[in-house]
Formats: sequence, C-alpha cells, structure tokens
Amino acid sequence: MAGKQFIFKNTRTEEVFVLPVTPAGYQITHGRKAVKVDMHGTGEVNLPGEPTLLDETIECFFPSRAYPFAQPGSSVDPFVPLETLEKWSDSGVPVRFIVAGTPVNALVLLDPIQYGERDGTGDLYVTIPMRGYRLLTASATELTEAGNEARSVETEPTHAATYVIQRGDTLSAIAKWVYGNAGLYGKLAAANNIANPDLIYVGQVLTLPDVEALPAAKTPVRAHQIVTATKTELEALAEETSPGASTLKDMKWKVRLSREEGKALVNAMEAHGWTRADVDG
Repeated sequence: MAGKQFIFKNTRTEEVFVLPVTPAGYQITHGRKAVKVDMHGTGEVNLPGEPTLLDETIECFFPSRAYPFAQPGSSVDPFVPLETLEKWSDSGVPVRFIVAGTPVNALVLLDPIQYGERDGTGDLYVTIPMRGYRLLTASATELTEAGNEARSVETEPTHAATYVIQRGDTLSAIAKWVYGNAGLYGKLAAANNIANPDLIYVGQVLTLPDVEALPAAKTPVRAHQIVTATKTELEALAEETSPGASTLKDMKWKVRLSREEGKALVNAMEAHGWTRADVDG
C-alpha cells in the first residue's frame, strides 16, 4: 500500500485525520444483498435487497518514534492520534473514510476503538471498527381497514429528520454532511426560514428534508449582500443607493443591519481599503 493514505474526515468540523502508518491493506464489500423469498407454487427465489452498508475493520499502529515509513509530520506520541479517533467515536458524528487514489469514500460511524502495546517499543496497535452510516427519515403511510373500500383521507405529511446545531457548526458543513454538497446550504436555510445563512445559533433545531424536497434558495437580503460583497460590488451598491458618494459616511444605506452584520460590514470595508475615518463618519 505504498504511497496511499488512509484518511478520516469529521463531517461536522471538517477536521482531517491521516493514519500515521498506512495499513497493509483493506477490503470493501459493495452491492445489494439478495433476499431469499419462498413463493407459493414456485419455491425459493432470490430478490435484490437493499444496498449493503460498509462493515470494515482497520488494523494499524501508531508509532512512538519517527519511522522512515510513517507519514511526514506524524506525531511520535501515539496517544495524540488515538485521542482524536476516540473523541470522534464518543461524539457519534459520522465521518468520511477515504483511501487516497481510489474510489473508496464512505460515510461511517466509528465503533469503540481498541488499542494496546505488544512488543515493548511503545507503539500502539490499534483496531478501528467502522460501520456504514445511512441518514434515516420517517415517512407516513396510509392504512385502510381490511374488507372495506378505500376511503379518501388526508395523510400526515412526511416528517423529515431533524438536527440540533452544535458549537462550531455552519450550514454549509451540515449540508455537506447530510446531502454531500455544501452548496445546498442556501436551500437548507430556506427550508428552515433562516434569512441569513451565516447567523445560526447553538441549540437551534434544523429540519432536514430529503434533497428532492429542498426549496429554492432565497435571494440574500440587502444587508447580507453588503456584508459579503467584493470591493467592486460595494462600489456598485454605493452608486445605487447614493449616486456620487465617495466615502462610506456619504452613503445613505437603505438597509437595516444587525449588530453582527454591522461588525462584518466594518471589517469588509476595511479589508477593501476603506479607512477607519471613512467608516466612523
């Protein structure tokens, strides 16, 4: 496995962890597992079942010294990388398992990590059990009484999964974790009536519809446009609101900014070359 890297990526924090020493190999099972059904008058038949989930265990070791075959920059304290994996396993957050240079890129949960010493070198021999992860959503089913004609009834809408925002979360990171596409953060914001995708808070409960059910992303409010604008866009906005204005204090902004957006606006202006005197006017 020379030249390959075994990579784990935390879907919540985007933190990346590379195994210090590349394992000798790996084995992946992919496809649908056949389901055997006994049919009256026909006998046993095999039908395609649901796609299988990854169920793999990686055997590796974390070095206590700078071996020449270890990944460049790897820690020589084996408990440092171990702590990272234990923390991710404890959190229950799905992680990406990636083998560089191959199509292997699976969303998994880390089962309890096993480790120990064997030869008196101080190296830790580590077992990493991985279980494939699939996001579950609940759906409503209409039931009718046996023997009666089906009646026209109003069914409950499908209930999407939910997620409670944690410290350090962003909508783009959540969209990447749930849908595999960080660019869907605008649609996720619209699905939860969030006007500014940059302003979310710990404890906020997000509804996570199926990707097909996500609404169109809303056009950013003018305050958000100003805060995230480039210098050229800022100049265009200035001309639109106050033709001929040469400094920020000359502009008559037709927006109302929150405290956070106001701070971000000041930072953006200064980053684009406006002076503090221009801002403070």
